[in-house]
Amino acid sequence: MLIIFFDSLKRYILASKTISEYKEVIKACKEVFEKKTRDYGTAWRILRLPSITDQIMIKAQRIRSIQEKGVQKIDDGIPNEFVGIVNYCIMAMMQLEIGREASTDMSFDEIEPLYDNIVNDTISLHEDKNHDYGEAWREMRISSMTDIILMKIMRVKQIEDNAGVTLISEGVRANYQDMMNYSVFCLIKLKS
Repeated sequence: MLIIFFDSLKRYILASKTISEYKEVIKACKEVFEKKTRDYGTAWRILRLPSITDQIMIKAQRIRSIQEKGVQKIDDGIPNEFVGIVNYCIMAMMQLEIGREASTDMSFDEIEPLYDNIVNDTISLHEDKNHDYGEAWREMRISSMTDIILMKIMRVKQIEDNAGVTLISEGVRANYQDMMNYSVFCLIKLKS
């Protein structure tokens, strides 16, 4: 009975640590998003979802290329690319929510609550999955998570090519959330 108690306590402590680490990573991602929004405005609002998906793909492919080659020629490192994936996933989910027909010229103050709501929904999804999978991501390699992100991009592209219609699969939003979560996990692991 005591062993069960300590196992439960250990899982609770680790889950609490994960949420704290997750929020720390998101805070850094949001700071980048805010600064870029103040520099460029919301120019990304002009993008159709397939264009955002392609931006995520470019970042994930660069990460994989650097992982495989073991060297990079452009200063922007792998962590910055994962931050970009997080923010592009959030942009994609914003586009899903507000649509491209809405104003493309929005201030950071207008867009911030939407950013926060999407983050909160995705953290909630992470907590549910983490409950069921028991922190399995901590045992995964960053290279494996990169591959999973690339696989999810391929899934999203197929769903987009099918005009959003799926027979049994989750839609694009769930895939963006998964890509975002895996990117956060990679950023947590890179900080360790």
